[in-house]
Parts: sequence; structure tokens; C-alpha cells
Amino acid sequence: MSIKITGALQPGYETILTEPALAFVALLHRSFEPMRQNLLAARHERQAQWNGGESIDFPPEMSSVRDDPHWQVRAAPADLSDRRVEITGPCDRKMVINALNSGAQCFMACLEDASAPTWDVMVQGQVNLRDAAAGTITLEENKGSGGKSYKLNDKTCTLIARPRGWHLDEAHMLVDGERVAGALFDFGLYFFHNAKALLARGSGPYFYLPKLEHYLEARLWNDVFRLAQSVLGLPLGTIRATVLIETLPGAFMAEEILYELRDHITALNCGRWDYIFSYIKTFQNDGSKVLPDRAAVTMASPFMAAYARHVIRTCHKRGAHAMGGMSAFIPVKDDEAANEKAFAAVRADKEREAKLGHDGTWVAHPGLVGLAREVFDAIMPTPNQLGVIPDGVATADDLVTAPPGPKSRAGLDNNINVGIGYIAAWLRGQGAVPLHNLMEDAATAEISRTQLWQWRMQKVVLDSGEPVDAALIGAAVKEQLGVWKGQVGDNFFATGKYQEAADILQTLILADELAPFLTGPAYEFHFAG
Repeated sequence: MSIKITGALQPGYETILTEPALAFVALLHRSFEPMRQNLLAARHERQAQWNGGESIDFPPEMSSVRDDPHWQVRAAPADLSDRRVEITGPCDRKMVINALNSGAQCFMACLEDASAPTWDVMVQGQVNLRDAAAGTITLEENKGSGGKSYKLNDKTCTLIARPRGWHLDEAHMLVDGERVAGALFDFGLYFFHNAKALLARGSGPYFYLPKLEHYLEARLWNDVFRLAQSVLGLPLGTIRATVLIETLPGAFMAEEILYELRDHITALNCGRWDYIFSYIKTFQNDGSKVLPDRAAVTMASPFMAAYARHVIRTCHKRGAHAMGGMSAFIPVKDDEAANEKAFAAVRADKEREAKLGHDGTWVAHPGLVGLAREVFDAIMPTPNQLGVIPDGVATADDLVTAPPGPKSRAGLDNNINVGIGYIAAWLRGQGAVPLHNLMEDAATAEISRTQLWQWRMQKVVLDSGEPVDAALIGAAVKEQLGVWKGQVGDNFFATGKYQEAADILQTLILADELAPFLTGPAYEFHFAG
């Protein structure tokens, strides 16, 4: 029985990778790794069934849970009762300080899709979150003349951490010769070091849980929470979770996910970008479920609007909050017209969410906190909208019917351009990336490559008359690589990772089988060593 760290130990890491903390993560691994592997295998089995033509539906074996009118989730703690604006972002030190000072109600500190999972990003993120939880985080930037100091304001956001999903490993921690789950590495270190400090400051250990595809995956998290609380001597329900409904299978099990986590859950969140990616992945072999250009798939699309109503209705029926999603627009520096357009788009998106019944929303930039709060304050004067139940129960058809729309060469080129740009940044260690005045995370590249893979496999003909085939993909990748080269210059190619990113994207698009996640194989090749 052994614990081994294979990542380089930079100064300060020893304060996170302590013997007791690693022993705690090892306990979680030994207790739950077999079940994690079983659940991951079950994902592949379900996908094979859908690929074979089986329809997706609400789980019949859990109808008694859905039909029982009596059960409710635990009431939210005080600092999670009003979540009208949440800011999200990676866990680098400046971002953490600025986000906590942003004036939002909560900061979702992301160790998942907004962070590239390099060893240093993951462990340094834990250092930063440890200092944030203690209220001691500071930063001196460019010491000396012209330098800048960062520290926390007297009033800060409620901190919520997002660990990695169940599908990702942490290659740099081995327990008994096995890799630990990235989810348990992230959760375990954060909870072990910070739970009691957060409670002492009037808050608690709060988590966002990503990419759940089944209620049994939620049950696994619940079992993790119960054991973790027991080990630290904390009462049941000390941990509070928000689950991102960002997979199509997860939407069909939203009520069951609430039920499994009812002692620990406070909310569900509409993770719209990953949801689009999951829709494409789920229906990868179904020619009747081919989506139009990414830009044409909005929250006004009928299947997306049904999804939002379904999440709100499900949450409020059970006493949970229903969080809105991310509008990817960000302020545009030195471009007043573009800035006005971005702010108008964000305002319209947040008004839609608030009027529909969401209890809060996400923004990606401190400059948008005030706008989002203004919208929610006007429409939601109370701390939340738990009493709002949208009309109409969503049917399976409502959630899966693909909308009409263009399938254009411009849409194909945009997918490739943004896919290359994001993957290149990810390979450089960035997880949240501003591209074309939008804040993008890993879902961006996932939509790009899965949509083009499906268009190719389903022999889509673009509105221009061009068939989407290997030749067109290859030509477009070459063309968009040239666009990036023109923007960043030849000297950036060695360190900019654009050629590597293009190779990864093209390989995934032209593969015979659709990889479940691009981050898996990319992690193995670039970060796991």
C-alpha cells in the first residue's frame, strides 16, 4: 500500500501535499475508485445503445422518486440563499482575488474546464484557494516602481470550488500503483485543507459538480461527501453542492440527481455550452439530430429553451435553486461599438433568465457583474425565485428535437478557428481564453470538433453546396492555421502551440470513432508525463 507523487514539487507545494492530506485523498481513492470505473464503463455502454438507435428517456426505474411529492432538498445556508450573480474563472492568484472582490454573490473557482490540468496549475490552484479560504490571499505584481498590490476587500464573494469531472485522472498521484481520479484529488485536497477554515468564517465547503451523466454518479458523490464529513468530524450536510446540468443524459435525470444528493445539494445550473457538446455526442450517429452552426444554437432554440424550463421546474419543485448559465460575451477594450453590442447581448440574456425563473446567473468578467445584478435586481427583488414554476412539463421530444438553421462554410471555419485557438491556449496552460470577444473554455473546442466530426460522418452538405469531408476539413484547417499565423506571427509558433493544436483538432475530427472528451487523449499526450 503506497502513495506516490510524481509531479515536481515547487516551493509551497509541501503545504498542500502534506502526508495527512494525501492519506485522505488515498482513502477516497481506495473507497470509491472501483465504483468510478464501473460508472465510466456504464457511460460507454449507454453510448453504444444510443449509437445503435435506442432512444433516450427519463429513467423508468426512478418513476417513484419523480412521482413522490413530499421530498425536498435541504434549505440553502445563508451565504447561498441569494446567488443572483456568480462570477466564474480559473484559480490563478490574481483571478481569485479579483473575482472575490468583484461584488458578485459567489465565485466559482474552476479546477475543471476553465483550467488546463497541468500539474502546476492544479497544485498552485490549491495553494491559491487555501489562502482565499483563509482570507489571507495577496499578490505583489512587479515589485518595485510600477508594481501593483492585490488583496481582499472587507466584503468578498462566497467561494465555491469546481473539481474535475469523473472521467479525468490525475496522473501525478498514484495510490497503490493506480492514478487517482482528478475529481477526488481536487475535492479531497480542497476539503481537507479548507472545510474548517471556511466554517470558522461563516461559510462552508461548497462545490460545483461537473458533467454528471447519471443519478448513480451523483450517488457516488454523495457517498464521497458522507465519508469525507465523517473523517473530519463534520455533520451530515456540511458540504453543499451545485450540480451542472451540462449533459443531455443529466437533464433526463435532473430530478434523480437532486434526490441522490438531497442532503447536500442546493442548486442545479444550466451549463449551456457543454450541454450543446453533450447533445452532439449523444446523437453522434443520428442523422435527424444534426445541429446547425454553433452561433445559430441559442437559448431561444426550442430544445434549449425546454431544457432551461425543465431545470427550473425540477429545482423549484424540490426546493433547490436553478442557476442560469454563462453568456460568453466580455467587455471589449478600446472598442466602444463592440462593447455596447456585447453589453446589450449580456443584458438580453440575463433578462431572459430572470424572467424565466432562474435564481441567479453566471458572468465571466468582473466588468459584467454590475449589469447582471441590475437586471436581476429589477426582475427578482427577493433573494431567489423558488416560488416560480414555469408552465409545461418537458417531454423527451421537447429536449431532443434539433432546431433548423444554417450549416455554413462560415460556421465550419469558425469552429476550426476557435478550436485551434482554444486548444493552443490549453496546451500553453490556459483554460479560460478570450477569443473574438468571447470568453471560451474547454466546451468551445468540444463543440467545434464534435460538430464537425458529426457533419462529416453524416455527410452534411453545407449551404454553399460543399460536402463536409476530409478534403474540406483539411483545407479549412490549413486556411485557419494561416489566419492564426497572420495574427500572431511566425515567432509564436514554437511556443504558441498552434500547429500542435491544429493537428489535434484535425485528428479528432477525422477519427473513425468520436472520442468522448478531447481533454482525455490531449492530457495523456501533453500533461501526464
